[in-house]
Amino acid sequence: MKSINETPIRILVVDDHTLFRRGLTALLSRDPQLNVVGDAADASQALRKAQELQPDVILLDNHLPGVNGVDAVPSLLEVAPQTCILLLTVSEDENDLLAALQGGASGYLLKNMEGDELTAAVHRAFQGGSSIAPEMMGKLVAAFKGTPGKSAQPAQVEQVPAKSPLAESVMARLSPRELEVLRGIARGASNKEIAREFGIVETTVKIHVQHILRKLGVSSRVHAAVMASEQGVF
Repeated sequence: MKSINETPIRILVVDDHTLFRRGLTALLSRDPQLNVVGDAADASQALRKAQELQPDVILLDNHLPGVNGVDAVPSLLEVAPQTCILLLTVSEDENDLLAALQGGASGYLLKNMEGDELTAAVHRAFQGGSSIAPEMMGKLVAAFKGTPGKSAQPAQVEQVPAKSPLAESVMARLSPRELEVLRGIARGASNKEIAREFGIVETTVKIHVQHILRKLGVSSRVHAAVMASEQGVF
């Protein structure tokens, strides 16, 4: 993984509103470590640009013409597998939140956030971390507990009841080092921060994270963090 001190983080902005794309590009450009290398107005354009540009981070709106952003996440990751995707939307629907995370997105942000919070989220995603809008965290935890939030919970959502025997047996599959890395993920630490804490290289942390996700049967760091929280591993 690149260091943000070596080259700017390359960003693709996807939103169907031209003025919003321009404004977001101007906002991000205030940070010398961020470089918007392209933009797109719909999922089809985004796929072409993602494949061509291979950006480090994609800021993706949900309400796009044709294919919604959350539905486009798996396809974007297929053409740009090293890319981190952050949903940036007005939708506070927990179904959209869960679909985005299950599809492999690194975070779910709301457009009412402050500019400095957005740039921090981009940096965090690039370093292997996750970001969830504070307004959405309660819905996320409720969904994983099997308790509906304000919206109806979709039937296909992975449910990990607190202290369930199944979840505990899954946790038991993790090695001591993987449990340490999982605790770091649950605290919101990036791969770089975890590597520094345990005196290992960042690439090793990335491998541990891949093993953790596979063993837990989840598709994102956020899923793993919620499971860790419910099982009290930190």
